[in-house]
Amino acid sequence: MTADELITKKDLEEFKQELFAILVPLTTGQTLNTQKWLKNEDVKKILKVSGGTIQNLRVNGSLPFTKIGGLYYYKQEDIDLMLSGPEKKSPSKRPAQRKNKPLT
Repeated sequence: MTADELITKKDLEEFKQELFAILVPLTTGQTLNTQKWLKNEDVKKILKVSGGTIQNLRVNGSLPFTKIGGLYYYKQEDIDLMLSGPEKKSPSKRPAQRKNKPLT
């Protein structure tokens, strides 16, 4: 064993502090990554849209997703971003113009 391979008491103390910093939040119910993932059904309820609409949003890139084993997952933050973004309105339909026909 060489001198650079020795572990000092100070090294062990530092390691213990780092380990506790990781483990304590896990034991108290907190997680390091609090990201919430939603399934298709959840997103359909939140956005009040059909499965086909969700598919269209995926295809055109409006709704980021992750596919795992045939299931689609969406980040809660992405859904929140969609809901907080500017509302898009359908183009207004103009009433058909009537041509005045001469009375005969």
